Amino acid sequence: MLSRRIAYFLIVVMLMLSAATTVSAATRRTRTRRVHRGRHVRRVVWNPMFRGSHELLVRQNEEIDRLELPRIADDDELLGLIGSEQLVPLSESQALIIASNLTETRRYCRSWLRDFLQDFSEAYYEEFKRPIQVNSLVRTAEQQKKLRRHNRNAAPQEGETASTHMTGMTVDISKRGLTRKQHKWIEQYFLPLKEIGLIDPIEERRQPVFHVTVFGRYADYREAEREPEERSPETRQGSSE
Repeated sequence: MLSRRIAYFLIVVMLMLSAATTVSAATRRTRTRRVHRGRHVRRVVWNPMFRGSHELLVRQNEEIDRLELPRIADDDELLGLIGSEQLVPLSESQALIIASNLTETRRYCRSWLRDFLQDFSEAYYEEFKRPIQVNSLVRTAEQQKKLRRHNRNAAPQEGETASTHMTGMTVDISKRGLTRKQHKWIEQYFLPLKEIGLIDPIEERRQPVFHVTVFGRYADYREAEREPEERSPETRQGSSE
């Protein structure tokens, strides 16, 4: 009888030790997964070349005021600017596509923004043989107000940091699906234009887009860049004499 009790006792002890070992191993695995997940999160650092800021939005709106560009209030004002050709249509091409959810009246912008998009998309297509996608162009204050209701990241429709989309001089360019090489190429394309004050790009974090504001002086820059190409050989020869 005594030997049976001892044997029973030993079995109970062994089962308890086995259970404790299993729990300890499971705990270690859980902690390891947490550590690994933590390390993985720490490696993902948001450090874009073109970061947005309050000061940047204020400066853009000051430039808009200097140019005396209107913030488009509603569809009636938008249609008036389209009719007077102060806003021009953006057309699709093999190098540029427009998001299907943009209605016809939202596919307009300032002429210098259209010029920028044509130049940028053609250069990108020549490099990668794929088009860029435009996700957003002109908006009205009414539209911006509605957008703010479900997207708190959207700029306000009024004030010193009001959305520049309401002037028709800003575009959202999709960055969804970009490779590292394509992303780097876009940064290097934007950088010199930003440094000479022709564009203000922002890489957004919550939305997969480059938000790019293009200033009116881009038209003069483009004309100056193209002028040497358009001069005839005879003109170049005459000027050299």
